[in-house]
Amino acid sequence: MPGPAFLRGEKVTLHVIGDDDVSFLYETINDPEVRTGLSFARPKTERAEREWVESVTDPDADDVHFLICDDGDPVGTVGLRDLDTRIGNAEIGCYLVPDAWGKGYATDAVRALLGHAFEQLRLHRVHARAVADNQGSKRVLEKVGFEREGVMRDHWYRDGGYEDVYLYGLLEREWRD
Repeated sequence: MPGPAFLRGEKVTLHVIGDDDVSFLYETINDPEVRTGLSFARPKTERAEREWVESVTDPDADDVHFLICDDGDPVGTVGLRDLDTRIGNAEIGCYLVPDAWGKGYATDAVRALLGHAFEQLRLHRVHARAVADNQGSKRVLEKVGFEREGVMRDHWYRDGGYEDVYLYGLLEREWRD
């Protein structure tokens, strides 16, 4: 059962992550379809996922991560990592179970978290990365206003070849426009 809802979008709610979510996160992060769009290639153990949950739920954690839920059921995660309130920036990331793809959940979750980032955390800039062939991630980022700022050529090795990774950025003033 997800923790309490912290943010609400139009389609999804963003819930506090807790110990009870480890199994869902562990299964989802290791799903071959999900992993294809993420920047790691090794299997993640349940223990490693539990340690990650403990690290992001620590009261002193800098990162902010939420469970994305549709009608109370978890469908993915969204978060801000490398959050630096001194200089006002962070990297946003998101993933969903394949059954939730194409329903607007990622766009809604990212939009809700960006509102929190710019309005409550007083961030100035949020950036993101997307593997060049991850059309879904690129579409989400562009829909919510991110601009493609550059390309890291042959940055990620997957399935026997190197792939480009696109860099995206969104400034607080662009968010408000």
